[in-house]
Amino acid sequence: MKAEHLPFVVSDAMIAAARERASLTGRNVADEIEAATGQAPRAVLHALGERVGVPVLETGDMEAYEPAFDLLPLAQAIERGAVLMRNLTSGPAGQVLAIAPDPFNLDLRTWLEAHAKGAAELALALASDIAAYLSKQEAAARAVQTILKETGNGAPERDVAAVISYASATQDASAAVKVVNSTLYDALKTGASDIHLESTTEGLSVRYRIDGMLDDVASVKGEELAEQIISRVKVLAELDIAERRVPQDGSFRVRSGARDIDLRISVMPSVHGEDAVIRILDKQAMVRATGALNLDALGMDAESMKTLRGLLEQPYGMLLVTGPTGSGKTTTLYAALSEIDQRRDKIITIEDPVEYQIKGILQIPVNDKKGLTFARGLRSILRHDPDKIMVGEIRDQETAEIAVQAALTGHLVLTSVHANNVFDVFSRFTHMHIDPYAFASALNGIWAQRLVRLVCRHCAAGHAATPEEMKTLALDPGQAPPQLMQGSGCGDCRGTGYRGRKAIAEILKLDEEIRELIVDRKPPRVIRAAARAAGTRTLREACIALVLRGETTIEELNRVTLHA
Repeated sequence: MKAEHLPFVVSDAMIAAARERASLTGRNVADEIEAATGQAPRAVLHALGERVGVPVLETGDMEAYEPAFDLLPLAQAIERGAVLMRNLTSGPAGQVLAIAPDPFNLDLRTWLEAHAKGAAELALALASDIAAYLSKQEAAARAVQTILKETGNGAPERDVAAVISYASATQDASAAVKVVNSTLYDALKTGASDIHLESTTEGLSVRYRIDGMLDDVASVKGEELAEQIISRVKVLAELDIAERRVPQDGSFRVRSGARDIDLRISVMPSVHGEDAVIRILDKQAMVRATGALNLDALGMDAESMKTLRGLLEQPYGMLLVTGPTGSGKTTTLYAALSEIDQRRDKIITIEDPVEYQIKGILQIPVNDKKGLTFARGLRSILRHDPDKIMVGEIRDQETAEIAVQAALTGHLVLTSVHANNVFDVFSRFTHMHIDPYAFASALNGIWAQRLVRLVCRHCAAGHAATPEEMKTLALDPGQAPPQLMQGSGCGDCRGTGYRGRKAIAEILKLDEEIRELIVDRKPPRVIRAAARAAGTRTLREACIALVLRGETTIEELNRVTLHA
């Protein structure tokens, strides 16, 4: 609990007015005070708790208590946004705390006390902190442990893949179905981009990719159950469960809350059985997180945004976005399309798959089984009177040639290609035997990007840079050491010290000199020197700027960029 006195103070009149507004809007009193005063949510809640004499807990504080899910089940706690906990460290043994976001919600307090079977001490916490704590309690490790206790349950499988909820993850079904449902539910709640189900000598290992990093979540004991789990995933994706010798790809869709989420499945044979990777394509994730799908939502610096917008304003030519898998290339392309769509141009995309649907834009999904490849689809698009075209990815010579010709014949072409930086793109197109003169003439610019994890603001702490860190940041050892931020780990960031990601960019805007170097097939180091002289900033320099602003760490700098 925090006992510090914050400068912000709430008055009885302020509380009365907020309670009156809350009765009309259905929001919490703290939310109404925050809206009226513009104060930070935590400052409001601490001031409110001090005024009414109720302690306030943070997510870290809640970790010291034991959840009383025997009194108030987890599913109901999630539904009402409140929780009962037992105080095991101080006060009467087993004392029950009712943690809620609003001290004036009498209905919620009465409901909590009824479940507590008597009086319960009230404590306040932000609704977001309560949600973060409950989400952590739903971790797959705990879900799997519960499931494994019921491995003998022989109830028939039910096809509940269409709806993923806490109820579907804990309902009476076979162990394999429950593992798959609980894993999908937990992964969606934690914001994972991929689920890895990896066969081992003992069973199955479950890992999530969150903010670009793989985290171990749980392990399932038993080879038979592991095979049943992989088979369940294959059934949902309509794959051949009898075939275990060759890779298989498929997809299926689940419904979580009020939104549909597409899942792409890759099954690969291994020495211990089969591994499955489930890619989560949540089309609404960015819009929910930022409120919009536009370039500003990417969080890049103002100079990079100005350059990118300048490239998008060109009437024709090609803009290439490059980076490794998972670096946010597709999101950047979607954000760019949303900005340039003024309803006066015909915009057509060809993608594999269509990850986000944009109103007013014709979007074509690649279908290799039916013969609709990138190259064939792009040829058809050019006969459909487009003004601007987005090609999800250039993978082969034929697609590259058509895209270049489209850019040379009056179309603005946005596309992506896998390369480590802007200068590696030239060798990629050379290996595809693209004419350098046509490529240089068509190309307006290349945009390389990475996603960098951000320091968790809830547990961040500063320290003066050490001499070694100064050297890593390419700073003058004689200058005053800057303050660097580092997260210590808390409930909000799942103990990682990071929460959220931001894009950094390396941008090459072509001028006549660089075009001549490309046509002359000069090596990348020569083109790089010319670009540096023209002001191109590297990915490492962009990331160093984030470190110095306290937004990320040297650990992330060395993880996502090449060491100097």
